[in-house]
Amino acid sequence: MKTLNERLDLIKPKILSDSFRKGRGLGNEINFWIFDYDAEDEMAMRSHIRFLKESIAAERDDTRLMVFDLFDMTVDYLTERGYLDRVLGMELEKKSGAIVNPIKKTLHSTLQDDVLVSRIAADNNPETDIILVCGVGKAWPAIRSHTILNNLHSRVEKTPLVMFFPGLYSDSELKLFGEITDDNYYRAFRLIER
Repeated sequence: MKTLNERLDLIKPKILSDSFRKGRGLGNEINFWIFDYDAEDEMAMRSHIRFLKESIAAERDDTRLMVFDLFDMTVDYLTERGYLDRVLGMELEKKSGAIVNPIKKTLHSTLQDDVLVSRIAADNNPETDIILVCGVGKAWPAIRSHTILNNLHSRVEKTPLVMFFPGLYSDSELKLFGEITDDNYYRAFRLIER
Protein backbone atom coordinates (compact mmCIF):
# COMPACT_ATOMS: atom_id res chain seq x y z
CA MET A 1 0.00 0.00 0.00
CA LYS A 2 1.39 3.39 -1.02
CA THR A 3 1.51 6.43 1.23
CA LEU A 4 -0.44 9.52 0.21
CA ASN A 5 2.78 11.33 -0.74
CA GLU A 6 3.87 8.42 -2.94
CA ARG A 7 0.50 8.51 -4.70
CA LEU A 8 0.57 12.30 -5.07
CA ASP A 9 4.00 12.10 -6.71
CA LEU A 10 2.54 9.83 -9.39
CA ILE A 11 -0.31 12.14 -10.42
CA LYS A 12 1.61 14.68 -12.50
CA PRO A 13 3.52 12.20 -14.70
CA LYS A 14 0.34 10.17 -15.19
CA ILE A 15 -1.89 13.06 -16.29
CA LEU A 16 0.80 14.47 -18.58
CA SER A 17 1.41 11.15 -20.32
CA ASP A 18 0.22 10.82 -23.91
CA SER A 19 -1.74 7.68 -23.13
CA PHE A 20 -3.70 9.48 -20.40
CA ARG A 21 -4.31 12.59 -22.51
CA LYS A 22 -5.54 10.56 -25.49
CA GLY A 23 -7.41 7.96 -23.45
CA ARG A 24 -5.47 5.13 -25.07
CA GLY A 25 -5.74 1.69 -23.59
CA LEU A 26 -9.18 2.28 -22.16
CA GLY A 27 -11.05 0.17 -24.69
CA ASN A 28 -13.21 3.03 -25.93
CA GLU A 29 -14.28 3.90 -22.38
CA ILE A 30 -14.76 7.49 -21.36
CA ASN A 31 -11.59 9.19 -20.08
CA PHE A 32 -12.80 9.75 -16.50
CA TRP A 33 -10.62 9.01 -13.50
CA ILE A 34 -11.00 9.11 -9.73
CA PHE A 35 -8.25 9.81 -7.24
CA ASP A 36 -9.60 8.62 -3.91
CA TYR A 37 -8.00 9.63 -0.63
CA ASP A 38 -8.76 9.62 3.07
CA ALA A 39 -10.90 12.56 4.17
CA GLU A 40 -8.34 13.59 6.79
CA ASP A 41 -5.93 14.29 3.91
CA GLU A 42 -8.17 17.01 2.46
CA MET A 43 -5.80 19.91 3.17
CA ALA A 44 -2.87 18.06 1.59
CA MET A 45 -5.04 17.39 -1.49
CA ARG A 46 -6.03 21.04 -1.83
CA SER A 47 -2.39 22.04 -1.63
CA HIS A 48 -1.36 19.43 -4.20
CA ILE A 49 -4.06 20.48 -6.65
CA ARG A 50 -2.77 24.08 -6.44
CA PHE A 51 0.76 22.76 -6.98
CA LEU A 52 -0.35 20.77 -10.05
CA LYS A 53 -2.09 23.76 -11.59
CA GLU A 54 0.79 26.17 -10.97
CA SER A 55 3.63 23.85 -11.93
CA ILE A 56 2.00 22.55 -15.10
CA ALA A 57 1.07 26.10 -16.18
CA ALA A 58 4.70 27.16 -15.67
CA GLU A 59 6.18 24.16 -17.48
CA ARG A 60 3.77 23.42 -20.32
CA ASP A 61 2.02 25.68 -22.79
CA ASP A 62 0.35 22.71 -24.48
CA THR A 63 -1.63 21.77 -21.37
CA ARG A 64 -4.28 23.64 -19.43
CA LEU A 65 -5.56 22.31 -16.12
CA MET A 66 -9.10 23.44 -15.50
CA VAL A 67 -9.82 23.10 -11.77
CA PHE A 68 -13.45 23.11 -10.64
CA ASP A 69 -14.26 23.12 -6.92
CA LEU A 70 -17.90 22.05 -6.64
CA PHE A 71 -18.44 23.86 -3.34
CA ASP A 72 -16.88 27.12 -4.52
CA MET A 73 -18.89 26.94 -7.76
CA THR A 74 -22.09 26.47 -5.77
CA VAL A 75 -21.37 29.42 -3.45
CA ASP A 76 -20.41 31.59 -6.45
CA TYR A 77 -23.65 30.77 -8.27
CA LEU A 78 -25.82 31.36 -5.20
CA THR A 79 -24.05 34.70 -4.74
CA GLU A 80 -24.54 35.67 -8.42
CA ARG A 81 -28.25 34.91 -8.15
CA GLY A 82 -28.61 36.80 -4.85
CA TYR A 83 -29.63 33.63 -2.98
CA LEU A 84 -26.67 33.03 -0.68
CA ASP A 85 -27.91 35.12 2.26
CA ARG A 86 -31.35 33.56 1.96
CA VAL A 87 -29.86 30.04 1.98
CA LEU A 88 -27.66 30.84 4.99
CA GLY A 89 -30.65 32.26 6.85
CA MET A 90 -32.68 29.16 6.06
CA GLU A 91 -29.85 26.98 7.35
CA LEU A 92 -29.70 28.91 10.64
CA GLU A 93 -33.47 28.75 11.08
CA LYS A 94 -34.24 25.22 9.91
CA LYS A 95 -30.88 23.31 10.05
CA SER A 96 -28.59 22.16 7.24
CA GLY A 97 -30.90 19.50 5.82
CA ALA A 98 -33.44 22.16 4.87
CA ILE A 99 -31.13 23.80 2.32
CA VAL A 100 -30.21 20.72 0.28
CA ASN A 101 -33.28 20.61 -1.99
CA PRO A 102 -33.46 24.39 -2.55
CA ILE A 103 -29.78 24.37 -3.59
CA LYS A 104 -30.38 21.43 -5.94
CA LYS A 105 -33.36 23.24 -7.49
CA THR A 106 -31.41 26.47 -7.93
CA LEU A 107 -28.54 24.59 -9.61
CA HIS A 108 -30.98 22.59 -11.79
CA SER A 109 -29.21 19.43 -10.60
CA THR A 110 -29.81 16.41 -12.84
CA LEU A 111 -31.57 18.54 -15.46
CA GLN A 112 -30.30 19.23 -18.96
CA ASP A 113 -29.24 22.73 -17.95
CA ASP A 114 -27.47 21.67 -14.72
CA VAL A 115 -25.48 24.79 -13.77
CA LEU A 116 -22.34 23.09 -12.46
CA VAL A 117 -22.16 20.59 -15.32
CA SER A 118 -22.68 23.37 -17.87
CA ARG A 119 -19.90 25.47 -16.33
CA ILE A 120 -17.49 22.54 -16.23
CA ALA A 121 -18.29 21.62 -19.83
CA ALA A 122 -18.02 25.16 -21.19
CA ASP A 123 -15.04 26.09 -23.33
CA ASN A 124 -12.99 22.96 -22.85
CA ASN A 125 -10.59 21.81 -25.53
CA PRO A 126 -9.86 18.07 -25.53
CA GLU A 127 -6.55 18.70 -27.30
CA THR A 128 -5.07 20.78 -24.48
CA ASP A 129 -7.27 20.57 -21.40
CA ILE A 130 -7.45 18.28 -18.41
CA ILE A 131 -10.39 18.82 -16.08
CA LEU A 132 -9.84 18.42 -12.33
CA VAL A 133 -12.93 18.30 -10.11
CA CYS A 134 -12.54 18.79 -6.37
CA GLY A 135 -14.60 20.05 -3.42
CA VAL A 136 -16.72 16.88 -3.42
CA GLY A 137 -16.79 16.51 0.36
CA LYS A 138 -17.46 20.21 0.98
CA ALA A 139 -20.39 20.22 -1.44
CA TRP A 140 -22.09 17.08 -0.12
CA PRO A 141 -25.02 16.40 0.30
CA ALA A 142 -26.30 19.13 -2.01
CA ILE A 143 -24.00 17.99 -4.80
CA ARG A 144 -23.48 14.28 -5.45
CA SER A 145 -20.34 13.12 -7.20
CA HIS A 146 -21.99 10.37 -9.25
CA THR A 147 -24.59 12.85 -10.54
CA ILE A 148 -21.90 15.26 -11.73
CA LEU A 149 -19.94 12.46 -13.41
CA ASN A 150 -22.99 10.94 -15.07
CA ASN A 151 -24.14 14.28 -16.43
CA LEU A 152 -20.69 15.19 -17.73
CA HIS A 153 -20.35 12.07 -19.91
CA SER A 154 -21.93 13.46 -23.01
CA ARG A 155 -20.59 16.97 -22.44
CA VAL A 156 -16.85 16.34 -22.04
CA GLU A 157 -16.42 12.80 -23.29
CA LYS A 158 -13.16 13.52 -25.12
CA THR A 159 -11.53 15.68 -22.41
CA PRO A 160 -9.72 13.75 -19.67
CA LEU A 161 -11.28 14.36 -16.26
CA VAL A 162 -10.03 13.55 -12.76
CA MET A 163 -12.31 13.76 -9.75
CA PHE A 164 -10.57 14.04 -6.38
CA PHE A 165 -12.76 12.01 -4.04
CA PRO A 166 -12.46 12.08 -0.22
CA GLY A 167 -13.33 8.48 0.43
CA LEU A 168 -12.99 5.13 -1.27
CA TYR A 169 -13.52 4.14 -4.88
CA SER A 170 -13.41 0.42 -5.46
CA ASP A 171 -15.39 -2.06 -7.49
CA SER A 172 -17.31 0.84 -9.04
CA GLU A 173 -18.57 1.97 -5.64
CA LEU A 174 -18.11 5.50 -4.35
CA LYS A 175 -17.97 5.66 -0.55
CA LEU A 176 -17.74 9.28 0.57
CA PHE A 177 -15.59 9.72 3.68
CA GLY A 178 -15.19 5.93 3.58
CA GLU A 179 -18.67 5.59 5.10
CA ILE A 180 -21.46 7.05 2.97
CA THR A 181 -22.29 4.95 -0.06
CA ASP A 182 -23.20 7.00 -3.10
CA ASP A 183 -24.74 5.39 -6.16
CA ASN A 184 -22.40 3.05 -7.99
CA TYR A 185 -20.36 4.59 -10.75
CA TYR A 186 -19.03 2.14 -13.31
CA ARG A 187 -17.31 4.28 -15.90
CA ALA A 188 -14.35 5.85 -14.11
CA PHE A 189 -10.94 4.36 -13.55
CA ARG A 190 -8.84 4.73 -10.43
CA LEU A 191 -6.08 7.21 -11.24
CA ILE A 192 -3.46 5.87 -8.82
CA GLU A 193 -3.84 2.65 -6.87
CA ARG A 194 -3.61 2.83 -3.10
